[in-house]
Amino acid sequence: MNVKRVFGAVLTILGVISLIYTGYELINKSTSYTSLIVIGVIGLIFFFSGISLVKNTKDEA
Repeated sequence: MNVKRVFGAVLTILGVISLIYTGYELINKSTSYTSLIVIGVIGLIFFFSGISLVKNTKDEA
């Protein structure tokens, strides 16, 4: 099992969770928009970096 793939999967899952949380709070009209923007941006960074790690890592068995 490749460590980079596992780390990429964990980053992707964390990104999805933070994006879902951001969307949920925006729908509920939360008043702390600054923190929601920060959480959303960090979620996007985690999501796309995790996807690229999984996609670009070669399987060497």
